[in-house]
Amino acid sequence: MRQQLNFVIDDGGRAEAGFRGTTGDCVCRAVAIATGRPYKVVYDEINKLAEMEPKSARRPNGSNERTGVYKYTYKRYLEDYLGLVWTPTMQVGQGCRVHLLRNELPDGRLIVSVSRHMTAVIDGVVHDTHDPRRGGRRCVYGYWREP
Repeated sequence: MRQQLNFVIDDGGRAEAGFRGTTGDCVCRAVAIATGRPYKVVYDEINKLAEMEPKSARRPNGSNERTGVYKYTYKRYLEDYLGLVWTPTMQVGQGCRVHLLRNELPDGRLIVSVSRHMTAVIDGVVHDTHDPRRGGRRCVYGYWREP
């Protein structure tokens, strides 16, 4: 039986930090919400780490918290800097096995990776600026959490 996650609107402290408007800050927002770290601190830390990101033809401008953070940078930040552990829920060619559903995700404070987005899930409640659940059909690639 599908158990829908609850949803609350949460900007992770973005407005309180003095930022206005909409932007592609899902990594920063999800980290701030799930870890309880101040939005501006996370924003600055990710952008500082992005400055050291190797440039390539596919990533000529590098990551920026306003316009999007490449996997190389957010993975390094979450695992190496914050010490979070990645739990994959989907393998190549396997198909979707875990969705944004209450009975398919563990309790706790999670930073969840879904298609082209990251969101925070805290004890069965999605915290985000918009509803990413897609009626419980949104596939979860994996999640980070404290060990």
